[in-house]
Amino acid sequence: MEIYTRNKKYYLKIIGILILSLVISDTLFAHTVVGELEKMSGKDAAILYLELGYTHILPLGFDHILFILSLYLLSPKLKPVLWQASAFTVAHSVTLGLSMYHVINPPTNIVEPVIALSIMYVALENIFSPKLKKSRIGVVFLFGLIHGMGFANALGHLGLPQKSYLTSILMFNLGVELGQITVILSAWLLFGKWFGNKPWYRKGIVIPLSAVIAAIALYWTIQRVFNYPILFF
Repeated sequence: MEIYTRNKKYYLKIIGILILSLVISDTLFAHTVVGELEKMSGKDAAILYLELGYTHILPLGFDHILFILSLYLLSPKLKPVLWQASAFTVAHSVTLGLSMYHVINPPTNIVEPVIALSIMYVALENIFSPKLKKSRIGVVFLFGLIHGMGFANALGHLGLPQKSYLTSILMFNLGVELGQITVILSAWLLFGKWFGNKPWYRKGIVIPLSAVIAAIALYWTIQRVFNYPILFF
């Protein structure tokens, strides 16, 4: 019982350090985090990065949530959005890996505004396109490459333990994927399953929600380009 309590306290300490590092985003502090993670077993580190990947989407990744939701809205069936999500996952896996291994070094001041623009693009396409086009897979793949760089920026702030570097990247990426699937299934259960076949689905749900998402994404784009203080969201 004493060992369990000690391990639990140690695990909570690591979680606290990681959450603080997300807020502070300081390089020196990230090294402290990595130092603590090196003391953990490979299994514990893998579980921790899986949880971090998931929480980077739910509840922390509001921009990524809106992007996935935008992908789902135009066609409320699960199969089309899962194909899109697969293309998105492959793409962000590529750039996440390349960024973490320092093959590419994407600047945050460019990546973050483009992520916001990608959300706005998909939302506007939902409004002006009456049906899902085959070309969206390619568009989603392209935007997935950009989002992967954003994931890498978040993961880079935390740092990675050298003894389980690749495993931590893979588990973080798996956590992100599980978060995306949760968003898709939640949208399907909330309105896709019940209202997707209704004649008013497009006018009553797709267009209004997409308009709201596009407006939020426009605000984010302006805020990220001009580095305005975040007033909301």
